Amino acid sequence: MAPTLHVRIAPELRFFAAPRNRGGVAEVPFDGTSTLGHIAESLGVPLTEVGALLVDGVPHDRSYRPRAGEIVEIRPVERPQQAPPRFLLDVHLGKLARRLRLVGVDAAYRNDADDDELIAEAEREHRVLLTQDRGLLQRRALWAGAYVRGSDPAQQLVDVIERFAPPLAPWTRCTACNGPLAPVSKEDVQEEIEPGTRRHYDEYARCRDCDRVYWRGAHSRRINAIVRSALEAHPGG
Repeated sequence: MAPTLHVRIAPELRFFAAPRNRGGVAEVPFDGTSTLGHIAESLGVPLTEVGALLVDGVPHDRSYRPRAGEIVEIRPVERPQQAPPRFLLDVHLGKLARRLRLVGVDAAYRNDADDDELIAEAEREHRVLLTQDRGLLQRRALWAGAYVRGSDPAQQLVDVIERFAPPLAPWTRCTACNGPLAPVSKEDVQEEIEPGTRRHYDEYARCRDCDRVYWRGAHSRRINAIVRSALEAHPGG
């Protein structure tokens, strides 16, 4: 029989693997040249999601070449993960981008950027690329990235906050363009708001980049719930 390696994939990472390899231990053909990093990727686990790599219980870096018969263990990234608190989101995560901005997290987003543009922008601006595209996370040119867990924006927000623990400053960013908000008086914006808004609200802010005006209006209860969930999820909260 051809020699093999036994690879244990942590439960948090098994959904990346093919169904036949999700039982806890995968058998990988041994070729004598594959590194631990190559083995993880061959099983479908992006390196952005890999934390400690153990061989027979001993930690090794991604360049280590295991030997036949050894047991490899792939563990997830430890949380909270140390990374710049600046993010770039791909085209499918627009709702998450708005929620991150709502709680004051620097979250760049464009719905017209292709993969190459995203990778270049992430490196140029030192941003962590957030995506659910596994192939994008396996691109060699990617500076830093992370797979976002969750099928809806509420779950995704909690996942990003728990993983990266970015500083939170609710109500300080424009949800439309990511620019900073600055307080303004009612008199400064009265020509830009409806009479009913002027009667019921006194506190306003304006985006310094796009000039959009904000106030805590009829949707404040729903928005407050989003802010509260982020604060509760934060490891330092």
